[in-house]
Amino acid sequence: MENRNTQIVSGELSLGELAIKIKRWISYLLSKWYIILILLGIGIAGGLFYAKANKPIYMATTTFVLESGDNNPGGLGQVAGLAALAGLDFGSSSGGIFQGDNLLELYKSRKMIEAALYDPIPGDSSVLMVDKYLEISGLKKMWEKKKPTLLKISFKEAKQKSSELQRAKDSVMNSIVANISDKDLVVDKLDKKLSIIKVELKSTNEVFAKDFNSALVKKVNEFYVKTKTKKSEDNIKILQHKTDSVRGVLNGAITSAAIVIDNTPNLNPTKQAQRIIPTQRSQFSAETNKAILSQLIQNLEMAKLSLMRETPLIQVIDEPVLPLSKKSIGVIKGIILGGVLGIFISLFFLTISFAFKK
Repeated sequence: MENRNTQIVSGELSLGELAIKIKRWISYLLSKWYIILILLGIGIAGGLFYAKANKPIYMATTTFVLESGDNNPGGLGQVAGLAALAGLDFGSSSGGIFQGDNLLELYKSRKMIEAALYDPIPGDSSVLMVDKYLEISGLKKMWEKKKPTLLKISFKEAKQKSSELQRAKDSVMNSIVANISDKDLVVDKLDKKLSIIKVELKSTNEVFAKDFNSALVKKVNEFYVKTKTKKSEDNIKILQHKTDSVRGVLNGAITSAAIVIDNTPNLNPTKQAQRIIPTQRSQFSAETNKAILSQLIQNLEMAKLSLMRETPLIQVIDEPVLPLSKKSIGVIKGIILGGVLGIFISLFFLTISFAFKK
């Protein structure tokens, strides 16, 4: 019983000591009110400066729905064998490489971003997107001070005058593409179960964000459709060439039969071979090529149908429109955050000072 009372008294003494220490700590802080006030003022000034100096980030967003073409032309099975004889293939299209997340990664590929950067800005064909990006990012001003030789790079020329400039150009382009892909560009699906894709680009320049977003979406979608339908378009070109060739031979055979008859007027009945043999040969050639032409035309129409079925549907839902949405730290928010940070820093260091003194 006596031990228990001792523990209670001991506990009361501990709480009392803690209360005394807290009072001393508060008194110490109050005695250093000028330090807290100074750091509070510095924090407010810093927050205000940051809010004024920090440029707002504009976000250009495009959303579109993608419906892939039908890669299983089942109706072509009856003519697949005949088409194979003509060197054609009505199988699945090459667009399958863009299924799933591959299409999303295509937007971040060097090929697509670089193609968009080489587009001229709308309204001024003399300025490329990449030149506008260098101006916005401040790289050109930095080159003027530190690397003036880089100012000789011309992105309008496919090949630079010297190998050193060409290497520098490739290095600059690599850096720009990596920065856009990693920091400024976001490509994702609005819902994993849907085919709606969102492409968002961030930039400190509102007009550039809108123009580059539109250029990138256009480049990628055109490349996607072209690659998706390339095999069917090649099939149509081959079939069209063969159809035109057979039609030309057929017309030539018909013309040859008529010419033979015209060249043998009043033919001696005992020499009918001069007319019959060439005429029948031309007629046989015409009938043969007529059958071939009929089959080729059928295959050509089926190939065109296959192209229509494989062509994907890309329908833009929303596209960036000025003014764009933006993210920025307002003046009031900057002042509040700066003041809170100043108070926190002052309390932290004064507490450490108090602990060392005690």
